[in-house]
Amino acid sequence: MAKTSPVEDFLAHLQVERRMSAHTLDAYQRDLAALAEWSDAQGADIAALQTEQLRAFVAAEHRRGLSPKSLQRRLSACRSFYRWLLKHGRIAASPADAIRAPKAPRKLPQVLDADEASRLVEVPTDVPLGLRDRALLELFYSSGLRLSELCALRWHDLDLANGLVTVLGKGNKQRRVPVGSHARAALTAWRDEQKPASDAPVFPGRNGPITPRAVQLRLKQLAIRQGMFKHVHPHLLRHSFASHVLESSGDLRGVQELLGHADIATTQIYTHLDFQHLAKVYDAAHPRAKRKR
Repeated sequence: MAKTSPVEDFLAHLQVERRMSAHTLDAYQRDLAALAEWSDAQGADIAALQTEQLRAFVAAEHRRGLSPKSLQRRLSACRSFYRWLLKHGRIAASPADAIRAPKAPRKLPQVLDADEASRLVEVPTDVPLGLRDRALLELFYSSGLRLSELCALRWHDLDLANGLVTVLGKGNKQRRVPVGSHARAALTAWRDEQKPASDAPVFPGRNGPITPRAVQLRLKQLAIRQGMFKHVHPHLLRHSFASHVLESSGDLRGVQELLGHADIATTQIYTHLDFQHLAKVYDAAHPRAKRKR
């Protein structure tokens, strides 16, 4: 039986024990393959690299044109790999913990304003696939689902009577998210036309559930049809959902739970904060901010 490499053992751990998604596994595999290729070129054992060697790898990737954000992700994969080797007694110390990736400029995501969001989701329903498209867009914007979560939905995941949807997010974490009245009405109309079984996909494709790529292409087509001039994609609707809920409520923790983020720092980066709105909330609520009459 052929002996497996440390990287193969680590990826098997992520797949079997951590149950990471195929998308996340692919990212880890690409990042560690780049490290393995570099260490082979140096005539070094990937499991025996020292901090200075790993720092040289990061510098080489930077010279190759990798962005700070990509370098951060690559170094994060290296840290996880070496910490796993350390935990299992394969190395004496991790060479990655002392290395810091360059800071990436923080970019606020583009969002649709409320009028643009309404114009996008209110697609006509008296055309082929009109009921499906309306239900898909309304649910996306109403509940802020990830693209993968929406594609995987089955009818038994929806509780339209109580306005809830149960989704399986990153790390196989289940959460329940509210479904707004417009989305409930659109989904009911779509269900009444389809008359599906409870375990059928909410949005079927040619061979099972609709694919993420099909949703991306359809959103682009529908945006053009609705006269939208922005680049409309699934994440844009998730960004818009988060931004509009945050602007209305000011409840960052609540938005974190709705989005399914493990760390609130992710929510702070993910959402487009309306600082003018938050300033008004502060002025109205903080006892030391109120002006004396």
